[in-house]
Amino acid sequence: MSSRWKIVLPLAALAVIPAGVAVRAAAQSDTYKELDTLMDVFERVRADYVDKVDDKALIEGAINGMLTSLDPHSSYLDARDFQNMRQTTDGEYGGLGLTVTTEDGAVKVISPTDDTPAARAGIKAGDYITHLDGELIYGTSLQEAVDKMRGKPGTDVKLTVVREGSTKPLDFSMKREVIQIKPVKYEVRGNVGIIRISTFNKTTGDATRTAVTSIEKTLGDKLAGFVVDLRSNPGGLLDQAIDVSDVFLDKGEIVSQRGRTKNDIQRYFAKSGDLTGGRPVVVLVDEGSASAAEIVAGALQDQRRAIVLGQRSFGKGSVQTLIPLSQDSALRLTTGRYFTPSGRSVQEAGIEPDITVPQLSDATRADRPRVREADLRKHLINEMKDGTEKIVETDDKTDPRFADTPEQLKKKGITDFQLDYATRLIDRLAPGGPVQTAAAAPAGAAASLRK
Repeated sequence: MSSRWKIVLPLAALAVIPAGVAVRAAAQSDTYKELDTLMDVFERVRADYVDKVDDKALIEGAINGMLTSLDPHSSYLDARDFQNMRQTTDGEYGGLGLTVTTEDGAVKVISPTDDTPAARAGIKAGDYITHLDGELIYGTSLQEAVDKMRGKPGTDVKLTVVREGSTKPLDFSMKREVIQIKPVKYEVRGNVGIIRISTFNKTTGDATRTAVTSIEKTLGDKLAGFVVDLRSNPGGLLDQAIDVSDVFLDKGEIVSQRGRTKNDIQRYFAKSGDLTGGRPVVVLVDEGSASAAEIVAGALQDQRRAIVLGQRSFGKGSVQTLIPLSQDSALRLTTGRYFTPSGRSVQEAGIEPDITVPQLSDATRADRPRVREADLRKHLINEMKDGTEKIVETDDKTDPRFADTPEQLKKKGITDFQLDYATRLIDRLAPGGPVQTAAAAPAGAAASLRK
C-alpha cells in the first residue's frame, strides 16, 4: 500500500503543474547555473589574478560587460558618470565639446558641438581619436576617454586623429573651456528666420519658443517662414523633442514609444496652437542628426508640416530610460523604440530628406566617412525591414544643381550651401513668392505648407 502511494502521489502532483510553469522552472534553473558560473569566475579572479584587484571594480566590469553586449546605448553610470551626464543635460561642463562613441576599441567622433574648442579646431564627424597628449587611448573605455578630454577650463590638450582620406594622423591643439551649451541660436536672413538647434537639453523647448517669437517680432508681416537647422544635432531629452515639435504643430501625433510587448505603447500628441501661424518650414538634417533631432524631423515630415532637406540622418530610433540604482548611480537602459506618426521606425535607416542636398561648401566632406547607427556594433535591428532593403547613397555629382565647387560658392558669397538652399526654398514657398520650380521642392509641398 505504501509503495503504491509513493508512485501515485508524485504523478498526481505532476499532472496539476501547467506546462508553462515547468518550462519556466527549467529556464530559471539554467539561469541559476549561469550565475553560479559567474560567481566561480569572480572568486577565481579574486584569488588567482596576477595583481590584487578591487571587488567593486570587478563587479562594475561585469555589469558594464553585460550592458555592452546589448546595444551601443545601454550603460551603467557610476557616481562620476552620473555627474557627467547631469552636467551635459543641464548644459554646462568643462571640456572640448565633442559627442563620441566607440567602435572596435577606437573612439569615433559623432559630431563636435557648435562654438566649442573641438569645432573651432577643425575636428570632424567620423574622425578617430587615437591619442590624447601623446598617450594612446585605443582600447580604453569610452568613459575613460571622455574623462581625459574633460578637465579644468584653460588647460591645454592635444588630440591626434586619424581621418579617412588623410595619409597621416592629424594633430589638433586646443584649450579646454567651460562648455555652456546654448541649445538654440537664431538669426534673420532677408525675410527668413533661421533657428539652429544644436542639442536637446532641459531648456531647448523654451529657447525654441523664444526664437520663434523674437523672429516674428523682428520681421512682422514680412516673415516668409522658418529654417530649423538640426544638422549634427546628436539628440538629447525626449520630452524636449516633443516640446520643440509642438511649437510648429497644431494637432496630431508627434511620436510613439513602443516597448517589449505589443500593448506597451505610449503616444505623444501636439497641443492646439501652432506658434508659427502655419508659415512654411524647412528642416535641415545630415548624418549627424540623431535621436531627438530625428523625432522632430520625422514628426514635421509625416504631418506634412515641413520639408526635410539635406542628407539622410543618423538612424537612432531607440529610447533610453534612466533607472536610479542608488543616490549616485544609475542604469541607462534601452527600453523601447520610437516611431514617427506614420508608424515608421528610423532605426538604422534614419530620416530620408524630401530633397537631398549635399554640403558643397565643405571641400573635405565627400572624403570623410559617414558614421551612422547602422555602422555601430550591436545596434538594434529595424524589425520593420524585411532584410532585402539596401540604402544607396546618391551620387551628388550627377545633379547639375550641385556642380559648384567650394571656391565657386565662395565667390558667390555662399559659405553654407545647404542653408542657402533652404532659405531660397522658403522664399519660393512663401505666399506671393516666386513661382516654384520642379527642382525646388517635391510636388505638392507648397500646397501642404500653405494650409
